[in-house]
Amino acid sequence: MLKRTIEDFKKVNKIKGVDFSQKFQALVAKYNERDEQTTLVSDVLDDFAGEIVDLFHALMQEKESFGEMGIDFEEKAFYDILKTLAHKYDFEYPEDKLIKLAREVKLVVDDKAKYTDWSQRDDIKAELKVDLIILLAKNGYPPVDRD
Repeated sequence: MLKRTIEDFKKVNKIKGVDFSQKFQALVAKYNERDEQTTLVSDVLDDFAGEIVDLFHALMQEKESFGEMGIDFEEKAFYDILKTLAHKYDFEYPEDKLIKLAREVKLVVDDKAKYTDWSQRDDIKAELKVDLIILLAKNGYPPVDRD
């Protein structure tokens, strides 16, 4: 059931969904690698159940974290992507501008996604890509200090 919940979450917020999938897989691997003496020991099973419950609560907390930021669930997914890229490429971008940019990215994507076949049409995908490049450049994301 937790795996299914994580998969559903990953459909909207892939960055955080992958993170939760990795945590879940690590828990399952830890459970499967226990030795024969602890196979049916209640403490081990209780610890595993507690870790699964903690992961579930963390997932629920992440699902509701967008409310604290004043954005919706899908905007939070774009925010997480932008934040991850900033961390990956080691640059700073102001938090308030990041939230504003996530909102604008969602508007651009929603505008193109209104077409039922947008994912199959190369012209719409190209227009989306150009619109996103222009939006990111207009907002100075990422801040480039060299070519």
